[in-house]
Order: sequence, then C-alpha cells, then structure tokens
Amino acid sequence: MTGTTAMPPAGAPRPGRRTPEDAPAGPSPLAGREQEEALLAAALLNLRRGRPAVAGVHGPPGIGRSALLDRAAALAARAGIRVAAAQACPEESGRPHSLAARLHGALARSGHAAAPPPHPPAQDLERAALCRTFLAAARTEPLLVVVDDVQWADQASLRWLQALARRLAGTSLMLLTARSDAAPAAPGDRITACPLDDEHTVARHTLALGPLPGPAVGRLLAQAWPTPADPAFQEAATRAADGNPALLRSVISRFARHGWAPTGDNLPHLADCTAEAVRRRTRHTLTVLPEELHGILRVIAAAGPDCTHPMITAIAGAPAPSALARLAGTGLLLPGDRPAFRHPAAAETVLAALSVQSREELHARAAAWAYRTAAPDSAVARMLLSARPAGAAWAVGLLRSEAARHRTTGRPADAARLLRRALREPVPPAQRVQLLTELAAAVLPTDPETADRHLRQALLAPAGTTAGAAWVSAAELLVARGDMAAAQPLIARAAGRAAPDGDEATALRALYWLAEQSEPEAAHEPDGPQVTPLPPQPATAAEAAAAAWRTALRGHDIGLARDLARTALAPAARRTVPLLLQLAACHVLVLSGDHDETLTALDTVLLRARHADLPPVAGLALLVTGLAELARGRPDAASDALDRAREIMPGRGRAPFLTPGLIALAALVQLEQGEPDAAERLLGPAYPYGTAAGLSGALLLYARGRTHLARGHREQALTDLLECGRRLLARQVTNPAFLPWRRIAASACDPSADGTVAAALIAEEQRLAHAWGAPATPAGAAADGPRPPAEPAGRPAPAASPRAAAPSARRTAPGDGPSAARPEDRRLPPRTPSGPLPRQLTGAELRVAGLAADGLPNRAIADRLSVTPRTVELHLTKTYRKLGIRGRAELAAALEHRPKATP
Repeated sequence: MTGTTAMPPAGAPRPGRRTPEDAPAGPSPLAGREQEEALLAAALLNLRRGRPAVAGVHGPPGIGRSALLDRAAALAARAGIRVAAAQACPEESGRPHSLAARLHGALARSGHAAAPPPHPPAQDLERAALCRTFLAAARTEPLLVVVDDVQWADQASLRWLQALARRLAGTSLMLLTARSDAAPAAPGDRITACPLDDEHTVARHTLALGPLPGPAVGRLLAQAWPTPADPAFQEAATRAADGNPALLRSVISRFARHGWAPTGDNLPHLADCTAEAVRRRTRHTLTVLPEELHGILRVIAAAGPDCTHPMITAIAGAPAPSALARLAGTGLLLPGDRPAFRHPAAAETVLAALSVQSREELHARAAAWAYRTAAPDSAVARMLLSARPAGAAWAVGLLRSEAARHRTTGRPADAARLLRRALREPVPPAQRVQLLTELAAAVLPTDPETADRHLRQALLAPAGTTAGAAWVSAAELLVARGDMAAAQPLIARAAGRAAPDGDEATALRALYWLAEQSEPEAAHEPDGPQVTPLPPQPATAAEAAAAAWRTALRGHDIGLARDLARTALAPAARRTVPLLLQLAACHVLVLSGDHDETLTALDTVLLRARHADLPPVAGLALLVTGLAELARGRPDAASDALDRAREIMPGRGRAPFLTPGLIALAALVQLEQGEPDAAERLLGPAYPYGTAAGLSGALLLYARGRTHLARGHREQALTDLLECGRRLLARQVTNPAFLPWRRIAASACDPSADGTVAAALIAEEQRLAHAWGAPATPAGAAADGPRPPAEPAGRPAPAASPRAAAPSARRTAPGDGPSAARPEDRRLPPRTPSGPLPRQLTGAELRVAGLAADGLPNRAIADRLSVTPRTVELHLTKTYRKLGIRGRAELAAALEHRPKATP
C-alpha cells in the first residue's frame, strides 16, 4: 500500500512524530494499512495543535477506503476531536444540498461547543452560511469532517466542500474525503486547499490505497480462524483476492457459514467463493460506470487477453486510451498495454447483461476484426467459440487447424470444443464428414462411446463422391475400435456412394472384408446395400491386404499370403492402403515367420498412426509387435511393446477390440517368464467369459486356457481352449500359426479318458500346418511355449468331465466333414467345410445354410454359432434369394446341385 503526501517545509513539525500519550491504544484493526493510519494519526495530532488539513483517500472498489475513514474517525474521537461524518449515495446525487444537510445534522449531534441547531432553516444551507457555521465551530474546537464516496455528492454540496477547503487557514478543521477510482474526479470536481496557502498553513495529504500484501492477508486469515491457515491456502487466497480486502472478507464469511477450514483440501471452495465475490463486486461497479464504458468492457470481455486498443476503437466506437484511463481505477482490469480482466468471473458478469444473440454477435465481430488484422489463430478461434455461425469460408479451416494443433499438444478436450463449433457452420456435406471423423478422434481418449456415435454419423452423412477419403478415415477408425457388427452395414453404405472405380471405394470394400472376417455373423438388412465378395485375384493393393489376411487366417497358401502382404506394404501402396489394412498385412508376415521384415513394417505403420493421431491403430500395431516378439521367444521385448500400447490407450480410451488383446498378451508374457500366478491375476478382472467378441476374444480365451493349464486346472483349460477354437472356426480361422489351440487343448486332455480326442487334435493341427506351408511342430511340444508342468507325485489326476468321458465314437474324425459330426456332440468345435462352396454365398451364410439343411431349427443354429435367432433368419433370407429357392425344404438340394467354387 502506498500513501503520498506533500512534505512540510523546513522547520515545521513532522506529521509522523507523536508523543506516547497521543498514540492509539492497542493494535490497529486494519491489516496492511499501518502507514496510512500513522499518517492520519499524525494529521489529527497536528489538528489538535491548530494546523488544518485536506486529506483525500482513493482506490478501487473494495480496497478499504471506508474502513480507513472509520478508523480515522475513531482515532479522532479518542483524541477528543469532534467528528461530523456522512456518506454520499447515488440516490441523493440529484437532490441539492442533501449531503450538506446530513453533515450539518451530524455537526449538530456531535456535542461540539459551537454546534448549530439540528433543524436549520433553508437559508442556513446555502454555501456561504454553511461555510460560516463549520469554520466558526472549528475556530472554537478541533473538528474532523469526513465524507465517504464523495463521487456521489450532489453538485451543491460538492461546491460547498470545495469552498470550505479553500477557507481552512487559521482554523482547526480537517476535511477528509474518500473517492472510488471507478469514478475519478473531473478537473472541476477536485477538493483542494487554497493555492495561496502553503503546506505549513494547510496540510495536504493524498492516500492511494493499493492491494494488501501477503502478511496482511495472513493476518486477516489468522483473525478469522482459531487455527493457522495452510501456507498453500494463504498463498492461494492472496492470489485469488488480488489483495482486495472486501473480496477476502467475503470469502472468509462464506467459508465461516459453511464451516470450511482454511486447508489445501478446500482450495476448490476458495475458487468458487472468490468467483462469486468477484461477480458481486463487478455488478456493483457497473452501476457506477456510464453506459459508454459498459461497451468498452464488453469488447474487452469478448476479445479476452488478445484485445487491443484498435479493436476497442473499431468495435466500441470510442477512443480506447481515454476510455481505458477512466476504467483504470475500477480494479476490474489488469495494468498494461493490453486491456484484460483480472478475473474471468468479471468478464462473465459483464457479458451476462447481454442477450445470447447480442453476445454471439459481439464475439463474431471481434473474431472477424481479429482475423482481418492477422491476429494469432488461437485468439481468433477462441473468439469464434462463442460467436454465432458466420458462414465465412475461413472460419471452419481456422477452427480445424487449431483443433489439430490442440490434439498434437495433448489437449483433445479443447480440440473437441473447436470441432463442435465448426460443425455449427454451414459446411459442404463432404467437409461435415471430415469434421465428424476428426471430432470422433478428439473425444476418443475420454469418451469412446461418443466417438463411435460420431463415426456412425460420418458414415451415414449424405454426401457425394468427394467424401470418399473422409469415409475411409471414419470406417478405419470404427473398425479399429472393434465395433465390427455396426461397422459392416455402414461401410457397405458408404462404399456404395463412393466413386465406383476410385481408391476410396476399393479401400472401403477392403475394410468391409476385414471387418467381415472378424465378425462374419454381423447382420445386414435384406434390402440394405451389399458389398461384392473379395475377388480371387486382387486388383489393388488394398484388396491384396484383405486377401492376404483372409488367406493367412484360413491357412491356404503361405507363399501367396506373403506375396499379397508385401504388395500391400509396398511404398507405392501407402497412399491408397489404409493403415489398418497395412497392419493386417504385417500380421500376415508374422504368421508366415518373416519376423525381421514384419518389425520393420510395423515400425512404419506405428509411426504413421502416431502422426495421424490414430491411437486405436497405433495400439493394435503394438499388440501385433508384442505377438511377433513373443513368437521369436523375446518376452521382454513383447513386454516393452505392451507398455507402449498402454501409454497410447490409457483409461477409458481403450478399444473393445484392443483391450482383450492387450490383457491376453500381458498374460502370455507372464507365462513365458514363468509367472502363472501373475498371469491369472491379470486375467481375473478381464472380460467375463463369452463377452469379448472377435479374434481378440479368442486370443483372450487362449491365454486363459494356457494359464489354467500352467496351474494344473486341466478341465478349465480345456473348456477355454475349445471355446477359443469354436470362435475361430466360426470365422473360418483354421491356421494353427494364428493360435495353436488344438495342440494346447491336446495337452489339457486327460490321457486316460481323452486320448483319442488329443490324438485327433494333434493330427488335425499337423495337417493344417502342412496345408499352410509351415513345418509341423513335434507332437509333444506346445507351439508357442513350454508344456505345462506334470502333475505332482501322489496327486490324483483331475476327474474327467462328463463331456470328456464321452465315447470316442462320438468325436469327429480328423478328415471327416461336418456331416460326420452328430448334432448333439458339442465336445469339439464344428469344423468348417473344406470342399467347394456356392459362389454367391458368404462364409456366414453357408454355415447357417449347412446347419439348416441338416435339420437344425433356427434357435439351435443360433446357439451353435453364438448369434441371435434374428441373425439366423436374415442369413437364411439372403440365402434363399441368392439360391432362387422358396424355403428350407429346397435348401439341401440347392446346396448339393449348384455349381461350386472355392471362396
């Protein structure tokens, strides 16, 4: 705090020197105002000695002017000086002599020896008469006249005070006034002593009150609570109140009402209380200001920290320097060249007086002016957030670029706000698809369900062929998230609207085939758009990626799968092949054993996925990397990949397709490191049995089966491994290089009861491995890890389940087709037909049709394939239409006699 006063001439008594008997008793109730109080006490001491004074106190609202005046009046009364005090108010500013009349009445009630009558006639309130009354009283006995909020004084009273101040020489009268800096005095309204009187004749003091220092804030907090405030709380309170005692007392009062203690745990309450106090102070300050200054404050609030003087002049239509000089004393704005509010709550309060339409219009004008004057994009984007849709071509591009910057710097929530604002603009349909896809990527880390909804909206958005690239991005992100069932009909719709011969249509069809391989039972409406089957000879790199993935999973030809994968990963194909399809091609190379080549390609896919801000694709790339490292016998490297994947997909942002895979990979790593107990702990809170769908769900079941087996729980292991196999075979995944579940299930079989089953499983895996082109694994070894430990000596073998004890005659022989299995046998997963299939039917339709031709009802088929009866009905309806038959009775004959070809 600062106090300024004119220095007395040489030889005059120093105002600060007091005798002990004149000093005020006890500590001052004002914290942080010791210098100002000492100056006023010295002035009162000199007043008793016959030296008049004119003192003025000023400062922003809430800084403590009134408290200082009250303290001066108390010191005067204690020193035997009579006091006449009054406070001006805006309600009486238009009534002449209203303030003078109240001061006259205060003097009459003061007990002064020369006090006038309490009810003077009207002529005694004239300027000259009032001057004579007060000066006469001051010549008889020292008198302190105190006027608070003099900015509200009526003009007649103000002119009388000015006249009184010029006539103080030779009296014992001190005139003490206080004025708010929110309404600074005009040159003709200042109250000053006669310029002919020197400082020794009439003392002059000006006290400018500033913010309270930190120790003063600590003293106020100590007075409010019996226990000391936490240092963190005191520091936050000093910063939040900005040294304003009124704000600080308001916060203390609210804390006291709620019983909150001044601790670090209550810092959120401190912020709320401070904001509410700032709002009240701002509303009060606005009542003092003229309307033209309201307009200036609104421009500053709309423009925020990027407001400039030219912007104020252009939008508000008033010269900025003079207006800001008038606003400097309000305490609302920060000092400096760029006008800005001290507290966001003050800016909110200023704008709250406007209607929604007026606020949006003001922000739009500020944003347009900022854009024309080449303001930073961040400033323009912030103004656009609260502006009405402008329809300007530059607005959407600027919002998108700023959103991309926020996503790159790790602020997806800010990016989402900007993209939502961009969607309010009238944009072309293709650009709307892009915005929805970018918004989905922005909200994915915190709200994956909302991200999926935005992706579906993007794929359903009506747009022309120019939206093809945006549809590819939306489809890729939706498939990477794992929502295969919802993705397929949406991708089919988008593929039908894209340019038929363009790269985008090809990429969409390839993504559809990729999703179909993982979820072949996904239901399509019979009249919905259809995607042509994957051609036997791919014509593009994207088709090659999908064909490589399907060929590898079905274990048909390792050389062909390797060549197709390399075609999709060629440098020339990177522009047209989505990253998810390139990732599938990388996985194919893992299955073919080309590990070094795979890891190089995976690093490229990972780098591009990180650059494109596609966390699900990056996470899947690291999952495949971990599986590749595990296949090479490097569990530590697989663990590193796993840790990186967890960093990319933290918390709720994990995808339903990726999360089961990461859990399974972590468990397999623990098994390879000889920690089956740790693997079981990882799998314990994992997805409940049967809820993790798709290939990652099968991987999770495989890891759980191996974990049970490593812990000696053969029956549980066999159950999980057979369920894993059933799910893989339902998707026509027969390649043992993907998951060697048959060999591990054979290890889990009880030799005494299930020897035939184990032998059949091992023989089937060796046959399939030979068909794939990979060397067969010795019959006694697990394909991807050590054999489970033998049973401890003396420990009885676990009892075989009723299913395991079933006679071997009920098993399916390794070389038999589906018809060789009895319908009631659920021990082994149903095998996929290996013969030629009708060309028009998809794999899912053929499986349903085959079971229906065998006589199974719809519900039994649904149970066998783990789908809904409605899905079975839809597949049969499409099958009847494709085969040209009318119902189930003609199905067997149609399947038997139609020309056939391998899909």
